[in-house]
Amino acid sequence: MEEHVAVLAADDHDRPAGRAERKGGGAVTTLPHRGGVRADLETVFRYAYPRVVGVAARVLGSRDEAEDVAQEVFLTFGRSAVPAGEAMGWLSVAAAHTALNHLRSGRRRAAREEYVRERDAVAADTADAVVTLDERRRVRAALARLPRRQAVALLLRHSGLSYAEVAAALGLSPGSVGTTVRRAESALRKELNRHASSD
Repeated sequence: MEEHVAVLAADDHDRPAGRAERKGGGAVTTLPHRGGVRADLETVFRYAYPRVVGVAARVLGSRDEAEDVAQEVFLTFGRSAVPAGEAMGWLSVAAAHTALNHLRSGRRRAAREEYVRERDAVAADTADAVVTLDERRRVRAALARLPRRQAVALLLRHSGLSYAEVAAALGLSPGSVGTTVRRAESALRKELNRHASSD
């Protein structure tokens, strides 16, 4: 399964404002801060931005789009009351959720098709480029069909978070993370096989 999830990182080059999701999927009520933005936003942004972009890029396959997702996530975080000690986990989960929302919404389709056309036009071996892009598309589409909790657990684990970090971010016991990730990998494999056989 590593190879399938690794495909999502190979080209790594909607939630309303005022609400956000916490570990268990519950909402964090946002609170206004002085000036409307929490005081620690810049500090948290500096250390968490690379991970937030990395998680989103693994889903979307585009650094530019991942940076757009990171902007959304940090805007929501800036108005939230998420404790600073929970920021990294919260931001990682929010990045995965927001990127999956973008993936599922279909808003990216026109931009993706244009990107594929341009990339194929300059590729040294167009056939290889198309096969690679098609494989990434299939993996992302299968990931978007997984139950949200499984998809997020899989994304976080394969984005470099430790079992303990995934557990903290999703409100799971550390011992259950491995089982959750294995089930997600199995579900992803089944989705890929099911759609491959129907093509």
